[in-house]
Formats: sequence, structure tokens, C-alpha cells
Amino acid sequence: MPPPARTNGTLRLSDGSSLAYTLRSTPQPNAPRLALIHSLALDRSVWDGVVGHLEAEADLLTYDCRGHGQSDRRATDYTANLFASDLAELLDHVGWTSAAVAGCSMGGCVALAFAGLFPSRVTALGLIDTTAWYGTDAPATFRERADAARAKGLHALFGFQSTRWFSDDFRASHPEVLQRTLDVFVASHLDCYAATCALLGAVDVRAHLPTFRMPVAVVVGEDDYATPVAMARQLHDAIPQSTLTVLPRARHLTPIEHPGPIASELRSLIGRVGDKRA
Repeated sequence: MPPPARTNGTLRLSDGSSLAYTLRSTPQPNAPRLALIHSLALDRSVWDGVVGHLEAEADLLTYDCRGHGQSDRRATDYTANLFASDLAELLDHVGWTSAAVAGCSMGGCVALAFAGLFPSRVTALGLIDTTAWYGTDAPATFRERADAARAKGLHALFGFQSTRWFSDDFRASHPEVLQRTLDVFVASHLDCYAATCALLGAVDVRAHLPTFRMPVAVVVGEDDYATPVAMARQLHDAIPQSTLTVLPRARHLTPIEHPGPIASELRSLIGRVGDKRA
């Protein structure tokens, strides 16, 4: 069978902003469709390892959220609903009426908002290292993080971020991955970083959770202290048809640290949709 076709494109959104994306299409007939959403201050490369495991089995859409990567860097009033609407326009652009949608951290918040706003377009939902609500202190906490970035630069935050993202063993054994992630992080636009921090501080999509009827997989690292296991359990308890998987000795960015297990979870999730095309 020939390898998947890969298309890199740019979508001009209805408000004039642009999204950069990559679409991988497998020659397999009736392949499931999976859209993947990255985390704060990173880009679609978060999913490279997972894509490597799944690209022969599914059509895959990865993209840089607005304010990130190669997408437009306009620091407006960011919200989870705005980012969800961006994904709806992107799905229209690539001709997907529906798809399985999975997000990591910030991407999980966007996936939750998308499933709440456009439930008929979501065949399955993957919630990885994420939450529906960061708590009452979240606006102040994320504002402090944005203020620190403005005062000291993003480079100064990398020590804090890297220990949250990856386990000690992974950081020691994969310095090249750590450096690549650092390069993406410090290249972020400060105003867009602050706007996205405000998005996360304000996000609260808990009201959507009991309404979901699609298959849902909740996955979290055992040692994730950015969105800890307790937050994942809250998602699982609130969402019908959800499963919960805790990955041993993993921290926050499990798609990078543990791409194989994450791919396996997503493969199982898509399998729960049945034979109809996702």
C-alpha cells in the first residue's frame, strides 16, 4: 500500500486570521478521521510521535492554533469557544463533516469546547492531560505566569515548564526532544502567550460534560501535576461513555513522552465508534 499523502496548507479564517495545518490521508478506504489539538505555547509537532504510529490507519489533521506556530500571531481576546470555532472552519476547509477529536492540555480544553458547541461533528473525544476547569484560582495563576513571561522572557520559564512536561528520566535520556520543545516554546509570541494564558484561566466547560454521548477516552500521566489525576477523574465521573487511563511514571506532555501508549489509547477510542467513517 502506498504511504499516506501529506498536505501542508494554510486556511484564511472568517475573521481574517490564518491557521497552518497538516493533513495526512491514508489510501486505506473508509479510514477513520482524527483531528489533534496541541498544548499551550507549542505547536502541531507535539503529535509527531503519535502520528508516526497512526498515519497508516487513519486520516490525521494536525494544526497550529491561532497565536501559535506558523498560524497568525494576533493577540486578541482568546477563548476556548473561539478556538473551537476555528477548528470547525478548518474541518469545513478540508471537507470533514465529522471526526474524532483529541487534545492535550490546552488542546483538551478546546476539544471539550468543540464537542459542546458542535456535538454532531464529534464521533469520539480524546482528553489527554487536561481539564474542563482549572479552579477558582486559575485566572490569577495564569495571569502570574503571563506576567512572569513578559518580565523575564519565556526562556526563564523553561525550567519550570520542562519539569512539569516530562519526567526526570525522560529529560535526562532525551535531551534532543527537550531542546526541540524548548525551541518551539521560546519562539512563542509573548502577547499571544498571555492571551492564551487568559483563555486557560477563564475556561470552564463543565456544563457540557454530562451532555456528551460519543465515546470519550480520558488519559493522564500518573505524575502530572499540571492537570493531575484528580482532574482526570472528575472528567471521567462527569462524562457518560468515558474511560480513564492513568499512564505510570508519566507527567504532562504524554503525547511526546509516551507516543506509543497515547496512539494505542486513540486507536482503541476510534475503534469504539464502530465501522462508520469517523
